[in-house]
Amino acid sequence: MDTMLSRDAVERYRADGIVFPLRAFDDAAAAANLEWYQARAARITGRGNQKPHLLYPQLDRIVRHEPILDAVESVLGPDFFVWSSQFFHKPAGDPGFVSWHQDGTYWGLSSPDVVTAWVAFTPSTAQSGCMRVVPGTHHAQVPHEDTFAPDNLLSRGQEIRVDVDEQRAVDVTLAPGEFSLHHVLLFHGSNPNRAAWPRIGFAIRYVATHVHQTSPMRESATLVRGSDDFGHFDHETAPEAELHPAAVARHAEIIDRQLRILYAGARQRGRLGPDDTAADGTS
Repeated sequence: MDTMLSRDAVERYRADGIVFPLRAFDDAAAAANLEWYQARAARITGRGNQKPHLLYPQLDRIVRHEPILDAVESVLGPDFFVWSSQFFHKPAGDPGFVSWHQDGTYWGLSSPDVVTAWVAFTPSTAQSGCMRVVPGTHHAQVPHEDTFAPDNLLSRGQEIRVDVDEQRAVDVTLAPGEFSLHHVLLFHGSNPNRAAWPRIGFAIRYVATHVHQTSPMRESATLVRGSDDFGHFDHETAPEAELHPAAVARHAEIIDRQLRILYAGARQRGRLGPDDTAADGTS
């Protein structure tokens, strides 16, 4: 089945900076994904929740899932990497929120040709604190400030320093197995989870192969479609098996390198949070 985006969907993405809902998995596969995650959630935390697709074959399969890649190709073109992945898990009744921000603020990437696929593992609704976006706000980078607010799920509580018209905000509601695509500069955030169920989503960040890290240190990424004619990233290896020792060792080195890049950028700004993570930024 052709799962490339329609022309109308691509035009909506170009105009709004987001398109949703898109279908990645049927109900049975979505339920199996959730069961798989729940059995491992206690381990997929901290550094283990940075690029976990490099540790678990199941997540490697998800980041390479054809319907997701087809949708990404529709907006990025035929050649792209997975730059990072991360679970966002808000337990039932959790007060955690995400302030209005743009993902690309602290990532140090050279181009906005970056898109996040946010895959719902549980119902993501207004009640459960789904992602909220302001359509059409993805055309320029704006200033941010670090607030370090205690319930803010972003590592530095980074927040947009310009007025955000919340009357224009849209709830990105998704059923399990559905996903959204949003632009790296789109204004977005989320409210606390006031539902009786956890809000669990898997965010996958895809970058076109021409994108590079502006830091003098090289990063790595996983080529998932097309070819790499630029050589800006070292190529990552899929895990041999779940938490295979060789995969664990590679992952540790990769995350160490990403953190050094992030910390260097934070020091240049004079702000270094106690809990910075390598790919912070999606609700």
